Amino acid sequence: MDLIPWTDRQGRFSALRAAVFALLLAPALWILWRALTDGLGPEPRNQAMHESGRWALRFLALALAVTPIGRILGEPRILALRRMVGLGALAWAAGHLVLYAALQNGNLVMVLSEIVQRIYLAIGTLALLGLVWLGWTSTDAAMKRLGRGWKRLHRLVFPVTALALLHAFIQSKADISPSVFHAGLILGLLLWRLLPAARQRSLPVLAALVVAATLAAAALEWAWYAALTALPAGRVWAANWDWRGAWDFGPRPAVQAGLWLAGFVLLAAGWRLAGRGRRA
Repeated sequence: MDLIPWTDRQGRFSALRAAVFALLLAPALWILWRALTDGLGPEPRNQAMHESGRWALRFLALALAVTPIGRILGEPRILALRRMVGLGALAWAAGHLVLYAALQNGNLVMVLSEIVQRIYLAIGTLALLGLVWLGWTSTDAAMKRLGRGWKRLHRLVFPVTALALLHAFIQSKADISPSVFHAGLILGLLLWRLLPAARQRSLPVLAALVVAATLAAAALEWAWYAALTALPAGRVWAANWDWRGAWDFGPRPAVQAGLWLAGFVLLAAGWRLAGRGRRA
């Protein structure tokens, strides 16, 4: 178990691990600063709750990204960060629930009643319970005890992530832009896992994957608006490819996700050219 997060298994200080640990903590300090300086708007507790949920989803996506990043860059040290990032996502998800309970003035009966009555809360709670189970079984002792079954068990991270995304989409109501962005990133990470092992480090294949993930996220956004709202889904789809609009108002969330994924492919290309990548 990573009891001291900024050291490696030999007990030596690791700048990489320290930087990732600081990354996991930094949003909490930023939210606290905004709360103390009245930067969270007229409903600070509600805003803090939503912010914590978004960060939980971001760090869950980052946990899924650790394996692709480590293997594509050929850096085994990155692969050792999976447990830390996963536990960080769990901590943020738990904090999200605690802040929701604070909105109910700590009335646990009310919290349980809301979870039972509201489907998106039930879905989010189920995702959190899945993360708790994965976190509980992430220790070295659990890995030894479960043997090969440990990997099968931890594939639950994929349905748990799907539940977390669904929770985010439903509670977003009309503005699903953040959820579409996160969905684009996660779809790219899942598509990578479907690639043959021999193709997972191929830069042309990764570029094609970026395009596929962007289109998939845009299609998901279109389907959501078409099925569940009265908004013109066709215009939302077309806005993704309106570059003049993107110049004036910024790219749509699906395109933003594609740009982030494309940025990583460019980083991988530069890493290879610099000769720093090793086969993990």
